[in-house]
Parts: sequence; structure tokens; C-alpha cells
Amino acid sequence: MKTVAELQVGDKGIIDGFLDQEMSLKLLEMGCLPGSEVMMLMKAPFGDPICIKVLDYHLALRVSEAATIMIK
Repeated sequence: MKTVAELQVGDKGIIDGFLDQEMSLKLLEMGCLPGSEVMMLMKAPFGDPICIKVLDYHLALRVSEAATIMIK
């Protein structure tokens, strides 16, 4: 399984689930819903944080948070 943290700028994926149950509640509240398309928009110069597009809005996440979102 691949995670959002592994995407390169411009890559897309479909959210399949979460690896961390506690973090999943926070991510669900932010709109990271299973079945939603996610696209990597940009990464900070040193790689953390990252910016993704999900449900037509931009969301900044730490790489450790993005690593808990599984995609297909």
C-alpha cells in the first residue's frame, strides 16, 4: 500500500483508509474521506510540511500525518 507521504508533486491517488485510528478522526474532520481523490500540490524545501488538494481545497499536513493516509 502507498501513502500520501510517498506521492510526488502532481501525483494523485484515491484515499483507501488510515493506518492510525487516532489520527484518522482528525483527518476525517479535515475532509480526508475514503474514496476522495487526493493530489500532491507542493512540498516545503526540506520536505515537511506538504500541501495536498482534497475535496477542492488545499490542506497542509505534516509528513507524519500524511504517512497515515493509505491510497490506491
